Amino acid sequence: MADNRLGSLAKQTAIYGLSSIIGRFLNYLLVPIHTHRMAAESGGYGIVTNLYAYTALLLVILTFGMETTFFRFSNKENVNPDKAFSTAGLSVGIVSLVFLLLVSLFLKPIAGALDYAMHPEFVEIMAIIVAFDAFQSILFARLRYENRPIKFMTLKLSFIVMSLLLNVFIFYIAPYLQEHFPSMMEWYHKSYQVGYIFIANLICTTLINFGFVKEIKKLRFGIDRDLLKQMLKYTWPILLLGLAGILNQVADKIVFKKIVPGLEGEEQLGIYGACVKIAMIMAMITQAFRYAYEPFVFGGKRDAADKESQAKVMKYFIVFTLLAFLAVVMYMPLLQYLVGEDYREGLRVIPIVMMAEIFMGIYFNLSFWYKLIDQTWWGAIFSAIGCAVLLAINFIFVPKYSYMACAWGGFAGYGTCMVLSYFVGQKKAPIPYNPKSAFGYFALAIALYYVQKVLHFNNTILTLAVNTVLMLVFVAAICWVEKDLVKAVIGIVTKKKHHES
Repeated sequence: MADNRLGSLAKQTAIYGLSSIIGRFLNYLLVPIHTHRMAAESGGYGIVTNLYAYTALLLVILTFGMETTFFRFSNKENVNPDKAFSTAGLSVGIVSLVFLLLVSLFLKPIAGALDYAMHPEFVEIMAIIVAFDAFQSILFARLRYENRPIKFMTLKLSFIVMSLLLNVFIFYIAPYLQEHFPSMMEWYHKSYQVGYIFIANLICTTLINFGFVKEIKKLRFGIDRDLLKQMLKYTWPILLLGLAGILNQVADKIVFKKIVPGLEGEEQLGIYGACVKIAMIMAMITQAFRYAYEPFVFGGKRDAADKESQAKVMKYFIVFTLLAFLAVVMYMPLLQYLVGEDYREGLRVIPIVMMAEIFMGIYFNLSFWYKLIDQTWWGAIFSAIGCAVLLAINFIFVPKYSYMACAWGGFAGYGTCMVLSYFVGQKKAPIPYNPKSAFGYFALAIALYYVQKVLHFNNTILTLAVNTVLMLVFVAAICWVEKDLVKAVIGIVTKKKHHES
C-alpha cells in the first residue's frame, strides 16, 4: 500500500512538476526580455524585484495559512470538505477585500514609505494583484485536494503564456510600432516599461479568475463560524511560520534598498534579482513536490509504514534536488545568456542560493512532524530564528559585500531552520531518516561542483562535455546505491507505457 501511495505521489509530482518546469521555463523567458531591454544601471529591474518581494510577503499574510489548514480539516472526521473549502475561501476573500480598501484609502503614505511616492500606482496595482492571488490560492488548493492536476497545470500555464506574450508586446512590438506608427502609439512611453510589467500581470491575474467558475460556485456553503474558530486556532501558528518562512525568501530584497539606497541600490538589487531567477529552478522543484506531498501526507495513515514512506521521500527529494543543482551549475556556460551581459557579474550567487533552496525544501519535508501533531507553533519558532539569522547577516555584511551577503544570509537562515527542525522533530515525532546517506550525497555533489570549477576550459563545448560526464558520475553513483529508486522509476515508466498501449 505504501509503495502504491509513493507511486501516486510520483505521478502527481510529475504532473505538477511538468507544469512548474514548463511554467518556469516560460517565466525564465521574461528574465532575458527584461534584462536585455532594461539596463542594470537604470534600476528598473531592481524596482520589479523589490515590489514582487513585497507581494510575496503580503500573499502569506492574506492567505494566513489557510491552504494547509484547508487540507488538514478536509481530511478530519466529522468535517464536511465543502464547508471547509467554503469557510477557507470566503475568509481569505473577505480579508483580501479589506486589504484592498485600506490600501486605496492610504495609498499615498504607503507609497511614500516604500519609496514609490513618484509612482503610487505601482503600489495600487500590486495590491490588486496580491489580493486576487490570495483568493486564487484557495481555489488552486481545491484542485489539488480533488487530485485535478491537469486543470491546475492548464490555469498556471495560461497565466504564464499570457504574461509572456504581453511582455513581448511591451518590450519588442510596442517600441517597433511607436517608431513606425507613432500616431497609434501615443499612449506608450518607453520610460514607463516597469509600470507596463505590473499592468500586464494585473491583466493576466484578472483573466485567470474566469477559469474558476465551478470552484467559486462551491463557496455557496458560506462561512461556518464554529469551523472557522477551529481553523483559525490551527492556522495562526502556520501564519507565523509562513511569515518567517517568506521573510527568509524575500527579506534581503526588501531591506536591500534600505541598506543601499538610491539608484545604486536598485542597480545592485536588479543584478541580484535577475541571477536569483536562474537559481529558482530549485524553488520550482520544491513547489511541485509540495503541491503533491501535502495531500499525500495529510491523507495517509499514522503508522510505521507511512513513516518509512516519508523517510524514503526525503531521500529521493535530496537526490533529485542535488541532481538539479549539478545540472544548473554544470550548464552555466549556456544558462548565463538568460540574463543581460551587464547582469552577469551576479552569477556567482547561484550555487549558494540553490543550496539554500535545497535546505528550504528539506525543511519543508521535515515540517510535517509538527503539522500532523497540531503543534505548528514549532515551525514559527524555527522560521523566526532562521529569519533572524538571515537579517543579521544582511544588516552586518551587505554594506561591505553587497548582494553576496544576501545569498549567504539565505543559506545560513534556511540551514538553521533545517537543523533545528530535524533535531527537535526526532525527539517529538521521530521519522527513520538516514542522515549518513544524505551527507554522502551532499559531499559527492559538492565535490563534483568543485571539480568542474577546477577543470575549466576556454572551449565552451569541451567544458559542457566534461561537465556532462561529471553529472553522469553522480547519476551512476545514485543508481549503484539506490537500486530501489531505479526499480521504482522503471516501474512507473513501464506502467505508463502499458496504459498508453
